[in-house]
Amino acid sequence: MKDATTLARAHEDRFAARPQVYAAPGRVNLIGEHTDYAEGFVMPVAIDFATLGAISGREDGRVVVYAENFGEERSFDADALPTARSGDWSDYPLGVMRVLAGEGYAIPGLSLSLWGDVPLGSGLSSSASVEVATATAIAGLLGVAIAGPRLARLCQRAENEFVGANCGIMDQFISANGAADHALLLDCRDLSYRLAPIPETVSLVIANTMVKHSIAGGEYGTRRAEVELACRILASHRPEIRFLRDATVSDLGRWGEEIPLAARKRARHIITENTRTVEAAEALLRNDLSTVGRLMQEAHASYSQDFEASCAEADTMVELAQEIPGLIGARLTGGGFGGCTVNLVEKSLAREFAARLAEGYRSATGIRAEMHLCRASEGAHRVL
Repeated sequence: MKDATTLARAHEDRFAARPQVYAAPGRVNLIGEHTDYAEGFVMPVAIDFATLGAISGREDGRVVVYAENFGEERSFDADALPTARSGDWSDYPLGVMRVLAGEGYAIPGLSLSLWGDVPLGSGLSSSASVEVATATAIAGLLGVAIAGPRLARLCQRAENEFVGANCGIMDQFISANGAADHALLLDCRDLSYRLAPIPETVSLVIANTMVKHSIAGGEYGTRRAEVELACRILASHRPEIRFLRDATVSDLGRWGEEIPLAARKRARHIITENTRTVEAAEALLRNDLSTVGRLMQEAHASYSQDFEASCAEADTMVELAQEIPGLIGARLTGGGFGGCTVNLVEKSLAREFAARLAEGYRSATGIRAEMHLCRASEGAHRVL
């Protein structure tokens, strides 16, 4: 991570004001894929890649945001922030400001410098970390406390309503509420959560396949429609089923023949994935890593075969990991059709594991993967 002091010095040089500096992490989802919009369970981990936000007040009524990564600056009137997205990076901090203003927080003149090392386009939630860093920094400048769950919801609204991305709550929630050396089991129905410890002897190895198939955009909508169709059919028999969170494997066995095959497979993934996610949290709580690993393997098989959201490269990455010493569990993480796999690995073997996985993947596919060794990190907080 960029040193906060270095960012603060650059901010002071640019804006002639000493800032406060805040950090908000990216995330990887350990288990629980496409369960969020079924009001189910997810278990993400905040990682030690983050967005830093350095903030200071201004006297001229302007909101000036500088992106260190791009070397670009945007300036707006604090009393007349844009009402529509522009399609560039500034939509994320501006969306947060618009939502905060709509909630009664008076956005003052301010200077905000943003810098992040969450890899773009890797499925590790760079956008959510920018949103949460912005919201946390503005709350700090205003001297107000916004509870983590509420702050996450406000940032999700910024992405839904201003940016125009139909994301769930997980990414913003873990960035705002993560804890060092813990995964977080989130109930997407009521936003209750509990922490599950990740032993200090375990590392997270995130392997970027470097592919993102173009099918992903349309397929997300198709998958969601199939999930909702399956839910409606099951609910016609059991009206208390509002989302697939409320359905069981027995329901699917009893009425599944009424559901088109593709939708039935999607439903089976979500119903079983919810069970796996809760079981994985319970296994972490009792330090049963072998069970966690088994559940990750089952989750990947379900994601690939029932939800059909994997791809040849990701399946290859997961298969190769099985042959390397130190592996506890591996699966594709994120929205699917490419992106990253998450690997739980014995810490003492993590670097060798990453090197061997990268080499095996290059030999099998010709693609040079990016490997990231991470630890479970703290959620959004002030660093300077």
